[in-house]
Amino acid sequence: MFPWQSGSDGRDETQRFHLNPRSGRWTPDHTHLQRHVGLAVAYNAWQHYAITGDVEFLAGTGAHLLVEIARFFASVARLDPLSGRYEIKGVMGPDEYHDGYPGAASPGLDNNAYTNIMTVWLLLRTREALDLMPRRAREDLRRRLALTDVETERWEDITRRMRVDFHDGVISQFTGYEHLAELDWDRHRGVRRLDRALEAENDSPDRYRASKQADVLMLFYLLTAREVRQILDRLGYPAAPGLTRRTIRYYLSRTCHGSTLSAVVHAWVLARSDRTGSWRFFTETLTGDITDVQGGTTAEGVHLGAMAGTLDLVQRCYLDLEARPDGLHLNPVLPEQLTTLSLCLRYRGAELVVDADPARVRIARADDGPTALDLVVHGHHARLRRGDSRTFPLPEPKRDG
Repeated sequence: MFPWQSGSDGRDETQRFHLNPRSGRWTPDHTHLQRHVGLAVAYNAWQHYAITGDVEFLAGTGAHLLVEIARFFASVARLDPLSGRYEIKGVMGPDEYHDGYPGAASPGLDNNAYTNIMTVWLLLRTREALDLMPRRAREDLRRRLALTDVETERWEDITRRMRVDFHDGVISQFTGYEHLAELDWDRHRGVRRLDRALEAENDSPDRYRASKQADVLMLFYLLTAREVRQILDRLGYPAAPGLTRRTIRYYLSRTCHGSTLSAVVHAWVLARSDRTGSWRFFTETLTGDITDVQGGTTAEGVHLGAMAGTLDLVQRCYLDLEARPDGLHLNPVLPEQLTTLSLCLRYRGAELVVDADPARVRIARADDGPTALDLVVHGHHARLRRGDSRTFPLPEPKRDG
């Protein structure tokens, strides 16, 4: 279990109280229940292998990290004998406006969709990592970590019986979300720190379907819609047509973006369906510190995570870069305001230069890395050898609607 926060001296430490400058009151802070940070560490470890192809890393640090994180999340997933589903209870998701049920004696929420679905993803990738390792290295790791078949068979069972809730044709943020009240958004329109505004009125965002930042939609930030559908199918929840689009619209209309990271995530998830909206969130993130969008936080320092997110949006999101087992996939759809995009990147030890505009994308290789690299651009497969280049025409992007 990785810490949610650390103190200025480096110790694992999360504040226990939060000062609301609006009311002058100190309120309990339960953010230590955000167990999902370990899922992000595992995601980065897997992405490092997928992009570099570094089997030595995977067989060493990578697999060790994945196994131990998988063990933690498997340990908090408990089988409910009535439903026959595994559940993860008493946690917080990425949305910090919900840390418990209204009127509950103790904090924590059950079956946060992001946490549960990403746990399934983690267990699947950990099994895959073990299979990819050389046999001797795999046996050595299993012996050192006392990893048994009984344990990995339970992981397999969890990946088929994890609980995910739904309501109104969308993925529920957590069990019971549909019982929360709708917020009067007209009254609170433009309020970024909704938690402070409601607490000053002796109220709480725990009572409402209102989010500080992306939570369920974090799934579509880290995973493709195809990957989310595959996990839901595996769990026995066949994704109804339009589930992704409905879920994005549902939560976007109920988010006040009290975190600068929220705009990054929403720019990403809207990149394919609403390019105008995506660009609006992208530029908001770029100017967030200059305009001090949160009203007073810029003086404490810039938001490095959000700044890095804007670069990631340009490099990976608008090019739709994805490392898959069959090669590097690109499906560029540039916003109208981004007329050209050029960048260098390294993939599996090779340097690539990518030049894209709305009509075509050109990919050129330097004289390094493996003899050949597999690329897939809008479904068209190509094998690029050292020193080669290839130009792919792009389909005309669909109009937003």
